[in-house]
Amino acid sequence: MTVSPSAPRKLRTAIVGLGFGAEFIPIHQRHPQAELVAICQRSADKLDAIGKAHGVERRYRDYAELLKDKEIDAVHINSPIPDHAAMSLAALEAGKHVMCTVPMATSVEDCRRIVELTERTGLKYMMAETVVYAREFLFVKQLADAGELGRIQFLQASHQQDMDGWPDYWPGLPPMHYATHCVGPCLALERKDAAEVSCFGSGRIREELIGKYGSPFAVETAHVALRDSDVVARIIRSLFDTARQYRESFDVYGSKQSFEWQLCEGEEPVLHTAKKPEPEIPRRVSVPDFADRLPEPLRPFTTGGVYDADEHQHLSFTQGGGHGGSHPHLVHEFVTALVEGRDPYPNARQSANWTCTGLLAHESAIHGGAIRTLPEWTFS
Repeated sequence: MTVSPSAPRKLRTAIVGLGFGAEFIPIHQRHPQAELVAICQRSADKLDAIGKAHGVERRYRDYAELLKDKEIDAVHINSPIPDHAAMSLAALEAGKHVMCTVPMATSVEDCRRIVELTERTGLKYMMAETVVYAREFLFVKQLADAGELGRIQFLQASHQQDMDGWPDYWPGLPPMHYATHCVGPCLALERKDAAEVSCFGSGRIREELIGKYGSPFAVETAHVALRDSDVVARIIRSLFDTARQYRESFDVYGSKQSFEWQLCEGEEPVLHTAKKPEPEIPRRVSVPDFADRLPEPLRPFTTGGVYDADEHQHLSFTQGGGHGGSHPHLVHEFVTALVEGRDPYPNARQSANWTCTGLLAHESAIHGGAIRTLPEWTFS
């Protein structure tokens, strides 16, 4: 069902997967244009505990049963990576709009199937890429749109994380198979698509990690040519056997000003201004949370908070909301897009372009850096 501005009711949503997904429950509940109808989780104990804490009465252990619920307009999927494509396709086949956490899929073919299904049905798909709604990205995007950076000359992003000890599908995962945190901001800054990618692998992970995916690389580094642009982006990914504090970063180099994401947690990003005396070129900048872009009930979620399970409300808020304060911005974009009858950002084609850039980058690395071209059906 498509919800329009004249619809007499709110968008009715369901959240699937209550690990990371549980963080979104109060955001959906407090969005003035949404109604959280149901939650879904395989574990009965966890499902009931979270449902009780958040006051959600309709609870499903079986995803297929949830999709039969005619009162649900849209699902927000937060399942393990290997399940994203199948669950998204099943939801679309059942007539539900989809927001799914990253990445869109683990194969180019599954990305294509999702794109084709949205275009055949008219349903909406949004990949919930956190970085393009993080406060740091929103800040540099605002500078770029205002022309304060000048001509964009180069982009780079990195996502480095130690995944030892994570669920069983993670060990040995090729770094670029989970690259959207890097690819997304490079393409979203000027709303460009990736056209070509070339990638090299570096180093070697432990032998016991290599077997599952046949990927030996500790680090994968790609260059991405942007479509209809003279700009190239560099992205860096690592998941195992590389010492680095967790980091999602994005750097933009312009002719007037350049922005560099903070190197370590607790720091502020740096803004460089051209044509100044050398010591005055860099300065630390405080980044706002952009809460004013959100409905008032969602604004506190940009800075995180403490949830009171008995009172069903957030009681206190501290700077540093999850993923750069992006969570309420993601929900707001998805809900308002459906209510207004427009595509969310990123839509299905854009989500496929971002995801396939990483998948094809790894393929390039396996073949010694051979250039891979993005499919036309990923172009927006």
